[in-house]
Amino acid sequence: MAATNEHTVLQFIAPSSTASTTTQVLTARIHPLVIFNVCDCFVRRPDSAERVIGTLLGSILPDGTVDIRNSYAVPHNESSDQVAVDIDYHHNMLASHLKVNPKEVIVGWYSTGAGVNGGSALIHDFFAREATNPIHLTVDTGFTNGEGTIKAYVSSNLSLGDRQLAAQFQEIPVDLRMVEAERVGYDVLKATAVDKLPNDMEGIELTMERLLTLINDVYKYVDSVVEGKTSPDNNIGRFIAEAVASLPKLPPQVFDNLVNDSLQDQLLLLYLSSITRTQLSLAEKLNTAAQML
Repeated sequence: MAATNEHTVLQFIAPSSTASTTTQVLTARIHPLVIFNVCDCFVRRPDSAERVIGTLLGSILPDGTVDIRNSYAVPHNESSDQVAVDIDYHHNMLASHLKVNPKEVIVGWYSTGAGVNGGSALIHDFFAREATNPIHLTVDTGFTNGEGTIKAYVSSNLSLGDRQLAAQFQEIPVDLRMVEAERVGYDVLKATAVDKLPNDMEGIELTMERLLTLINDVYKYVDSVVEGKTSPDNNIGRFIAEAVASLPKLPPQVFDNLVNDSLQDQLLLLYLSSITRTQLSLAEKLNTAAQML
């Protein structure tokens, strides 16, 4: 598919109550696998490509939230006045994914870079024929603001009579869902530079530091409400009560023993895996030496 760029693009940062009725999506819920796939495709892109694009797969929840769970890259060529997308490759990849996950459908497309441009409007027109009201996800792999910013948009056309004037991209909220282990990897990924990847102990330390920070924030909020400095919020109070109720009621000494036992088990597994790697390496070298004799 090749299309000429004759679009004017309007990008709105915050949702507006006067937005078009086609802007119905409330939130884009993104699984971390999608972000990792986008970054991997960007690293493997051709030298001549400034950005990569791809298809987003997932489902639409009853409340209008788009649950984005998977993705794949789509080859394309882009210049200042036209865009060409490999449609056959896109359809072949979609058919392969549907064989594995038949419940997933096309919910939008992604691109690397900050914001949208005229080429984005052309590509969005193509995906609008593949899905109803598709999401456009952007991942800033250039770290324009010092980190990899993730944004999501929906688009609608602004027309005067039969004449299309511009493509309006409206930003929508992004909900990045991940467990703590995935968040450690994501924090490393979105940093501009890292000396090395954190090991298991460093990951646990980072997690505990983040947990202590959150506990301190909750402690300060509760004190502020009790002292009358902050207006109470029933929803926040309910969340705090549920979090406290989910904790097991154990004496401090018993809790410390459980944590220490779990830590010792993890250290034992690391030690056994290290011994296994050493034995495999030694066996490989002995086998190589035996073949040379």
